[in-house]
Amino acid sequence: MNIALWVGQVLLAAIFVVSGVLKSTMSRERMLETGQTGAAAYPLPVVRFTAICELIAVVGLVLPVLVGVAPALTGWAAVGLAVVMVGAMAMHGRLAVVQHKAAEWRNVGVNAVILAVCVFVAAGRL
Repeated sequence: MNIALWVGQVLLAAIFVVSGVLKSTMSRERMLETGQTGAAAYPLPVVRFTAICELIAVVGLVLPVLVGVAPALTGWAAVGLAVVMVGAMAMHGRLAVVQHKAAEWRNVGVNAVILAVCVFVAAGRL
């Protein structure tokens, strides 16, 4: 079980380090060009704040269990990312319905899979 949890943590860390770095450094236009359609739904400061939160959570996913100090923080980092995924699913679902963008349903599905991994890690580490 520990190996499965580590795989989940590393997978989440990889996803969110890329997401956080891209959202914190790209312009809104570039984010939209690369398929990050969520950037259109929120003001840029909100997108940047979310990116910073994702990067902080990446540290929380790996470091506490790795060094053995406050390992429950890993579970709480996964909970925080689960909340981000629920918000992402809602936003992509809204884009799919309101703007009639059927391709957004794929993003909802991807977010649901990431949410499931977040819940798995949170349940295993708390």
